[in-house]
Amino acid sequence: MRMTNTVISTDHPLVSRARDYGERIAVADSGGTHSYAELLAASERVAGTLLGGRLDLDQARVAFLTAADFSYVAVQWGVWRAGGIAVPLATSHPPPEWEYVLRDARAELAVVGAEFFDQFRPVAERVGVRLLSTDQALEGVRLAAHPGRLPGVAGERRAMMVYTSGTTGRPKGVVTTHANLASQVTSLIEAWGWVPDDRILLVLPLHHVHGIVNVVTCALWAGAACEMLPSFDAELVWDRLAAGRLTLFMAVPTIYRKLIAAWDAAPAEQQRAWSAGTASLRLMVSGSAALPVQTLERWREISGHTLLERYGMTEIGMALSNPLHGERRPGFVGGPLPGVEVRLLDEHGRTVAPGIPGEIEVRGGSVFLEYWGRPDATREAFRDGWFRTGDVAVLEDGAYRILGRSSVDIIKTGGYKVSALEIEEVLRTHPDVVECAVVGVEDPEWGEQVAVAVELQPGRSLELKTLKDWAKDRLAPYKIPRAMKVVPALPRNAMGKVTKPDVAALFRGE
Repeated sequence: MRMTNTVISTDHPLVSRARDYGERIAVADSGGTHSYAELLAASERVAGTLLGGRLDLDQARVAFLTAADFSYVAVQWGVWRAGGIAVPLATSHPPPEWEYVLRDARAELAVVGAEFFDQFRPVAERVGVRLLSTDQALEGVRLAAHPGRLPGVAGERRAMMVYTSGTTGRPKGVVTTHANLASQVTSLIEAWGWVPDDRILLVLPLHHVHGIVNVVTCALWAGAACEMLPSFDAELVWDRLAAGRLTLFMAVPTIYRKLIAAWDAAPAEQQRAWSAGTASLRLMVSGSAALPVQTLERWREISGHTLLERYGMTEIGMALSNPLHGERRPGFVGGPLPGVEVRLLDEHGRTVAPGIPGEIEVRGGSVFLEYWGRPDATREAFRDGWFRTGDVAVLEDGAYRILGRSSVDIIKTGGYKVSALEIEEVLRTHPDVVECAVVGVEDPEWGEQVAVAVELQPGRSLELKTLKDWAKDRLAPYKIPRAMKVVPALPRNAMGKVTKPDVAALFRGE
């Protein structure tokens, strides 16, 4: 028999704000629209189910794997309201990746959607994790055993564990507290002018902070509406952008390139309708990977929007952003967001002057708490309270320009330090090149030599000598690639970011 008494709790900030939004639409998905009141009720049922008679999950790790729809948010909020740590799993990952996260996080529970349940069950059995379906969680099947009180959620409690892409080894669990998430969200609310009348379309995976924080959590903190698509479809996204109801859109460069390709392939009448429809949007953002200048310029031609590029990472949320109002300089990521401190240091730990490259270090309430179960890695990630991002940038005329990751994008060749990202921007202007990735390859004479993998326009061919001759007029001699591979597609992760170690592996042994 289900209990009918009102659940008492010390509200999570998202929950207390949601009470003020009542019947406003929180989420729209393939199943229809769902109000903030419905989200509160559903997440309360999930919390009661997860507790199963306990007073508090006491930061137990709860992994969840659901489609990008209302159930995702209800389960995530339910985990938080029950006092647990939310561990989102990637729908695109194979079972061995799920198993790794379950074991590394030492998850106690897993909540899994019907479309993944049969595939996930053997994983849960091997690891020894208690498994619930999202239907069970949402129906509140264990609420009868619930004592009627949800635990208080203090800011210093661990809230979420997101696994990094693991470019330098197995992925690490990045732990953020409720206070960290609040800092990340309120900074973006202020910087990007979120209001309750906003409506955003989600096309990003929900196991990265770009989708989780920048899109979904910001929208729900602001009292806005979040539309969720089950998967990315360029024509469907264009139709939604042109429908006149959306006010914000956030994506990665790969998605913008796919939208550009769909626009180019559409009939002229359709192109005009799509382009005209984007006028209703007030802000379009690109992130998670470097935005090629040619993509920014082409998108501006098509939509009339100058994409706002920003810089962030799993450990810090967002740190730098071009302005909501004001000049957005191609190739730059603006200045520090509200509540965020940024500095650039050289390899000796000294602050660099404007115009001199240095490693980005970040400090503020948005910075993560720890790498789960890796105290040594956590200590090594900080210097005097500042998080060391491993990314190199230069400050020019008050704005930051990202040069790349110190480990993969800064190439040391013949005594010069070269930015792979700068070379890529130039090579993308070659008429035969669609996309490219530049890496450093070990060389006994030069230390490293510049190498490039390229995707070509359909039906085109390109030889290294031809590329080098073309590049002589555009690049310094030490920046010109000395090796080249033509590939059908560059290796990328779930966010569309090129995985440079995989690119470098193409040249290994040569």
